[in-house]
Amino acid sequence: MGGSGTERERQRVAELREYHLLDTPPAAEVEAVVRVAAAVAAVPAATLNLLDDARQYMLTTVGVAAQQCSREDSLCSVRLDRGEFVHLPDAREEPDYRDNPWVTGVLGRVVFYASAPLVSPAGNVMGTLCVFDSTRRELSPDQIGRLTDLAGIIVAFFERRRNARLTATLKETIQSRERWTATMLDSIDEAVVAIASDGRVTLFNRAARELHEPDVDLRAGPHGTAARYRLYEPGGTDPLPDDEVPLLKVMRTGEPVRGREMAVRVPDGSLRSVRANAAPLRSADGTVAGAVVALQDITAECARRRIIQEAHQRLAAANADLRRSNADLTDFAGAVSHDLVAPLAAVGGYLDLLTDLDDADLPGAGAGERRERVAELAGAAARSVARMRDLIDALLGYAAAGSAPVRAEAVPLTPLIASVVRDLEPEIGPAGARVTVPGVLPEVTGDPVLIRQLLQNLIGNAVRCRPPERPGRVEISAEAGDGGTTIRIVDHGAGIPAERRDEVFGMFGRPDGHPAGPGIGLASCRRIVERHGGRITIGATPGGGTTVTVQLGHGAGRTGQDGGGPADMT
Repeated sequence: MGGSGTERERQRVAELREYHLLDTPPAAEVEAVVRVAAAVAAVPAATLNLLDDARQYMLTTVGVAAQQCSREDSLCSVRLDRGEFVHLPDAREEPDYRDNPWVTGVLGRVVFYASAPLVSPAGNVMGTLCVFDSTRRELSPDQIGRLTDLAGIIVAFFERRRNARLTATLKETIQSRERWTATMLDSIDEAVVAIASDGRVTLFNRAARELHEPDVDLRAGPHGTAARYRLYEPGGTDPLPDDEVPLLKVMRTGEPVRGREMAVRVPDGSLRSVRANAAPLRSADGTVAGAVVALQDITAECARRRIIQEAHQRLAAANADLRRSNADLTDFAGAVSHDLVAPLAAVGGYLDLLTDLDDADLPGAGAGERRERVAELAGAAARSVARMRDLIDALLGYAAAGSAPVRAEAVPLTPLIASVVRDLEPEIGPAGARVTVPGVLPEVTGDPVLIRQLLQNLIGNAVRCRPPERPGRVEISAEAGDGGTTIRIVDHGAGIPAERRDEVFGMFGRPDGHPAGPGIGLASCRRIVERHGGRITIGATPGGGTTVTVQLGHGAGRTGQDGGGPADMT
């Protein structure tokens, strides 16, 4: 608060007079509160002082005769503009109080002095609840808190009486169009603001006051309006440019603004979404004399919109999954018709040959030759059955990779890979392959069953993709970083051309030169990695071969122990 000549001081005095406290006797409850204040402070004297621009009025007193004094002589006016509790154990020791006539003995002999400001809901200090004594004293924090509470109670009494009087006045002047309009606007929940041609606010209803800061300068011009009223683009991140403020835009163009959405930072610091509808106010000759805007709070509507948008996104993702599933089903049907039906037909043919085999088929053949022929046909049938079994196992693995629930557990890679290599020994041994791991690998966080399936498919592929003329070599490494864990499976086989590296992740996709098989392993691997929020890619190994890189998200990071060179898992 500034001096008596400032606009803020004029507002304070005007509000004090609106309470009509100086021309009506104090209520009994106010007198009781002052008595309680003296008892709380354990002092003989307490007063309720009101200050206008010229004088101090003792509205009610305890332990001292009421006497009025000028504003200049008032103890309460010394720090009134601060609006804070004043606590002086000895006023004679305070430079801004020791020469006051209430301290020097001219008007009184105040030594101990304390006052709690009477702050109106609008933030104006109307006076103080004062306690004092002629000897030195000091209040405890609890006493200060209680006196502050009592000051708040007094303000509540004043506010109640003012509201009762305003209500009575409103009833008496209800026929006044201006008052009726203002009352009507204050009763609605939409903020309504009007401005004059110079940009000053002429109408600011209750909802608008609740939406904006209580001390916002309504008399300021158009410059800086968006910042002053804390207006933002929808979402609340980007400040709204002044030329996009609906009221100012209407003033500039003379055209209404309909449905302009924006955000407002309200006094409690939160953001509210609003929809603005603004229109020009025209004078009798048709010129734009001002503008009015109504702000509808659409915070809940925007929240519903976001929920619906998120639901649409989830639905789109589900539709994408469904389309992928449909594509998988189509691929599955093709596989059944080709990779499953063909071996099944072959089995049937071999069985028919076994059934029809007689002496006429092998003229002159002995029993040994006949048994050899039977064994040949049975072996061919068994190989066809094995092809069907491999395809069915691969399809079941692919289905499990996409539908099994994903658990989040710490999975140590070193023992898991050792176990996988043991399971693959029937393939690794005959191939003369070597699988090596450089020391102890970190842990990853994921589903142990799915991570095992992932590694088994990748290591098995690497073993099978060896050059026919030399034993295969497979090197497995992993490293943990801030972004997660990266696993690399390196082989030195024929490699996969760059243009085929995405294709081989599809259902039944096989690299050129890859041994015959269902062609579902890499598709299952991609499913597992994606369900863990990760990424799988294929690159070239320097010198020839394929490097598969799996990047899994956060959760990996600590190794089982330090040190250790490359370990030969085979």
